[in-house]
Amino acid sequence: MKPKLSISFFFLFFSISAAAPPANDTEALTLFRLQTDTHGNLRSNWTTTTTSNVPCSWLGVGCSADNGRVISLSLPSLSLRGPINSLASLDQLRLLDLHDNRLNGTVSPVTNCSNLKLLYLAGNDFSGEIPPSISSLHRILRLDLSDNNLAGSIPPEIGNLTKLLTLRLQNNALTGRIPDISGSIPGLKELNLSNNELYGRVPGGLEKKFGRRGFFGNEGLCGSGPSLPVCSFTGDETVPSNPTTIPQWSSPPVVESQTSQRPGHRGLGTAAMAAIIIAICVTFLVAASFLVAYCCGRGSGGGVGDGGSSKVGSEIESGGGVKRRSSYGGTESDGTERSKLVFYDGGKDQPMPFELEDLLKASAEMLGKGSLGTVYKAVLDGGWTVAVKRLKDANPCGRREFEQYMEVIGKLKHPNIVRFRAYYYAKEEKLLVYDFMPNGSLHWLLHGNRGPGRIPLDWTTRISLVLGSARGLAKIHEEYRSARIPHGNVKSSNVLLDKNGIACIADFGLSLLLNPVHAVARLGGYRAPEQVETKRLSQKSDVYSFGVLLLEVLTGRNPDELVTDGVAAGAGDLPRWVRSVVKEEWTAEVFDQELLRYKNIEEELVSMLHVALACVAPAPEKRPEMVEVARMIEEIRVEQSPLGEDCDESRNSLSPSLATTED
Repeated sequence: MKPKLSISFFFLFFSISAAAPPANDTEALTLFRLQTDTHGNLRSNWTTTTTSNVPCSWLGVGCSADNGRVISLSLPSLSLRGPINSLASLDQLRLLDLHDNRLNGTVSPVTNCSNLKLLYLAGNDFSGEIPPSISSLHRILRLDLSDNNLAGSIPPEIGNLTKLLTLRLQNNALTGRIPDISGSIPGLKELNLSNNELYGRVPGGLEKKFGRRGFFGNEGLCGSGPSLPVCSFTGDETVPSNPTTIPQWSSPPVVESQTSQRPGHRGLGTAAMAAIIIAICVTFLVAASFLVAYCCGRGSGGGVGDGGSSKVGSEIESGGGVKRRSSYGGTESDGTERSKLVFYDGGKDQPMPFELEDLLKASAEMLGKGSLGTVYKAVLDGGWTVAVKRLKDANPCGRREFEQYMEVIGKLKHPNIVRFRAYYYAKEEKLLVYDFMPNGSLHWLLHGNRGPGRIPLDWTTRISLVLGSARGLAKIHEEYRSARIPHGNVKSSNVLLDKNGIACIADFGLSLLLNPVHAVARLGGYRAPEQVETKRLSQKSDVYSFGVLLLEVLTGRNPDELVTDGVAAGAGDLPRWVRSVVKEEWTAEVFDQELLRYKNIEEELVSMLHVALACVAPAPEKRPEMVEVARMIEEIRVEQSPLGEDCDESRNSLSPSLATTED
């Protein structure tokens, strides 16, 4: 999202001066370059030997005509990486535009720049909370912190920014309630808080002024209707209650495993199910409004198709320089960087199964939103069904760098890795196309619909699925051993089942699109203990994550919902709990009660437990390679699951290995 300034408006605020600025401004900018310019884009221009007018002649730097102080810094889309702490001393800044880079750390340093009027930090890798000290920016007019990793609540102090015209905080991980700023910021013209994790009642003044558009993608929000779901609670409750009976899944849904989840949100608790019900209502209202618009005028061929199903996107430009926005949210314009789908299937002479226009016109269903974007199920006219991931956090990535990453993902083909079919690159839109996996995930098979009436996941199927996922992960490690590229996000929700019930590893390669320092925090895989200090992904940490997955299969316990001694624990505590039980020689207590129904498999269970414990060794160098892990699992031969006398043979008829599919 690019800030637009007219030339006259720009020079009204920022005139270039011939006077030399104070040394501390030059030192601050020099330190900023040294810390962030990893690609050397500023090296040739940002030099103290260019002219005596330093740094006013540098790229993107503007100075005051009165005192020579730096008052503007505009460096968008230059692949800058690192913190912005060094900019805190530029207390005369009026404009700071660093959007679409890969800067990290917190945004707190800019709160020292109390004269800022325009602040654009969208499309970076900033984390942490929005500090209450944001109120020190008392002159701010435009504030854009969208498309980052900001967490925590929106501070009420933001209401002190009384001159604010634009506030963009969309596509972060913000939680909590929305402060009522409608009265304190009467001139606010644009507010976008969409695609966060906010909940509760939207303040009436904000709902009336901005409608639903600024709050989309926050499943826990409600209002007075009709633009937002009507709140089903009164008073000051923070989370809307759910008046509707929550249905039980009768068959495996396609869950969020087609996308990466945010850490800490893998189980479906009562609040999450309530949010799903609210989201369904919101989706229905949106579909109805689109249907009315479609019936009133068929302008561009997008929108709603037969039966009220949405389209993946409207037609992108057919020429003439007209910009059109797809339903993914991006724009395409006429110019030198017009893009097409790039396929990784077959040779150059093989006809493509579909084109970009076919994909954008396809009927679509949103499967879920994860830490890197949103995933859709797209059904094309020819019957081809694909999963489309719209990336959220790859915007700072240049075309050449992005294509190199896609080459890494695209050339890898294996029966146990979800097939990557194509990608689409534009400056403000990046799509990845995969085979659609119709039979859900290992996570759902293990934890979905626990309780009376659940069909147990038998031992034969479990060992088949973990063996398939081990082979897929081993292929990744072997293929990229020299480059030491890991998967980076190993967890049961990223083990998907194809139409034949074969396990396939999903989401490989997406860790490449993140800053390595933040990839550990952003991706929701089971983390190895050394990652607390190193903050790095590795193939050895993949092995640890796979060991946790094996323990999850053996114990039936969700690592993210583990409770020990009445206290909630995390993924790192499942190995600790298993070791403590084994140490007390109560090994039988480790295994899932569903598995204890079967006779004569104790030896296989114990053998698999040994493999898992080897993988979760605290010292990385003591963990086996994934090729060895796959070989050890292969040696645990299981022909079938011998049932106990009290078990119903019909349970096996619904094994996922025999599951019926959409085909």
